[in-house]
Amino acid sequence: MNPSITNNVRKLRFENGEMSQQSLADAIGVTRQTVFAIEKGKYSPSLEVAFKIAEAFSVSLDEVFQYQGRKK
Repeated sequence: MNPSITNNVRKLRFENGEMSQQSLADAIGVTRQTVFAIEKGKYSPSLEVAFKIAEAFSVSLDEVFQYQGRKK
């Protein structure tokens, strides 16, 4: 199994007043397409963007992103 990163971005957006992808994108300085790709697991954000997402929702980084390492 390849290492992978999962996230709760979509869930957090809906728990925060059904925030749109565009609103989150504007808050963290990326495009709406980038938010979409992150939510779908097609793109792993930079560490800076990851922290900005956590900050936008006032949660810790590990509440947004989870890393599933290789199974031995």
